[in-house]
Amino acid sequence: MPAVLTLTTRRSEATPPPLAPVTGLLHTIFGTDVLPGLAPDLVVTDERGWLPATDLINGRHLDDLLATAAHRWDAQPHAAAALAWKAYTYWLALPVVLGWLSARRVPLVDPADVLVRLDDDGPLIAFGLRRSARIAALPTDPAALTGDPRVRVVRDEAQLLAELRRSLLDAHLDPLLAAIQTRVRIGARTLLGSVASGVAYGVLRAADAVPGSPAGAIDTLLGALDLDDLIELVPGPAGAPMVQRKTCCLAFTLPKPKFCAGCCVRPS
Repeated sequence: MPAVLTLTTRRSEATPPPLAPVTGLLHTIFGTDVLPGLAPDLVVTDERGWLPATDLINGRHLDDLLATAAHRWDAQPHAAAALAWKAYTYWLALPVVLGWLSARRVPLVDPADVLVRLDDDGPLIAFGLRRSARIAALPTDPAALTGDPRVRVVRDEAQLLAELRRSLLDAHLDPLLAAIQTRVRIGARTLLGSVASGVAYGVLRAADAVPGSPAGAIDTLLGALDLDDLIELVPGPAGAPMVQRKTCCLAFTLPKPKFCAGCCVRPS
């Protein structure tokens, strides 16, 4: 019996958690494991103070998010919604993007598996995953061989991107966008532009840590999401690529107008 226990412990220690490539790349990029928009190690072990993302999509706590954003930025309802959405989609998509970039291992952000925390004083919103949350992985991924029920093995790269789209856009962001439009009058293209720019910024943040072409990765991801017409990459001041948006997050409408580096609206 002691020998069996020792063997089990060694196997557990030798098997990295499914999200290890994502948390490792986050640490490399930001130099810390404490990020304003994400739970430590991405997983919430104590759910007190967190809401399931389904409570935003079904409207139960959506007004809380919009009111928090309106108070934070002293914004009109449509601008508050656009800015809340921008923060929401960036932090939600970032682990998905980094998982695909680092190991073709995609955290699946189905709303029932995502937890959200609203904060009027600190970061507007933070995300974490439930311990039961799944990842999608290729058959060649070591995670696919562990028998872990949280690992969904997909056939190939095309199916991996399809799962990425299904969980991030079809199951999560599209229904949330529809719920927001029941509260404020704002166009889908305006909001989806923030998803496209958030994905692109996530790739560019990781450009120095991940081999390959950032532009190619952005094209692949935005093509899978059907959002590739909402941004373009242009040379920045130092020659590195930067994101040029084709829609606006409406920050220029704030009492103290703000203009993002890649904003399609130019200050007068």
